[in-house]
Amino acid sequence: MFVEENMSDSIITASSIHKTYDTGVVKVNALRGVDLTVGRGEMVAIMGPSGCGKTTMLNCLSGLDEIDSGQVVIDGVVLHDLPDDERSDYRARRMGFVFQLYNLLPVLSAVENVELPLLVSGTGPAESRRRSMELLDLVGLSERAQHLPGELSGGQRQRVTIARALVNQPSIVWADEPTGDLDSETAGEIMDLMCGLNADNGQSFVLVTHSADVGNRAHRIVRMRDGEIVDDGVNAVTIPQ
Repeated sequence: MFVEENMSDSIITASSIHKTYDTGVVKVNALRGVDLTVGRGEMVAIMGPSGCGKTTMLNCLSGLDEIDSGQVVIDGVVLHDLPDDERSDYRARRMGFVFQLYNLLPVLSAVENVELPLLVSGTGPAESRRRSMELLDLVGLSERAQHLPGELSGGQRQRVTIARALVNQPSIVWADEPTGDLDSETAGEIMDLMCGLNADNGQSFVLVTHSADVGNRAHRIVRMRDGEIVDDGVNAVTIPQ
């Protein structure tokens, strides 16, 4: 289902999102009526104490998790109205994901990990390899293309993860603690890379982070507490046009 919205201004619009986890013993109200809009080309950091609902919000906004009620509209598409297979296909074509622990397949080389989303979505082997090498070159790792993840440093593995997230040319990149497993210097390099890609390509980034250094690099910090957004301030950073 599609809805009308000003496509030049926003790419993500979430309205009154509720999410409850029922363990059978206790119910946890993870999200309590969350409203959020993310602009096209904007980099937003979601921050707050552990257990406040940051990762749940990212997973619900991206369609990885179901929602109990509310609506998430991504680029004009009502995400949770899509059947599971169509939603999975939409994520594969339009979104990229970066996680703290990389989620790289250890038996595949760097370039094989990067090209995997393309091969799964039906892109031919030659084109998948060409685009994957372009992305590895973009993140400064073309010379490590044939190395296994275990042969790479933490920062290099995260660069491979970022290349994989960008290989399908997504409109949105979701990142959950993308620097959480890295030392401060390497974390700064990864943020330099993501901010540069955001500025150069105009892709929207939504980052979950505990790090004030990461949050301060975003255009906007959204602060959460107890499943609710308590502050939606704007940083003094210009959004790329």
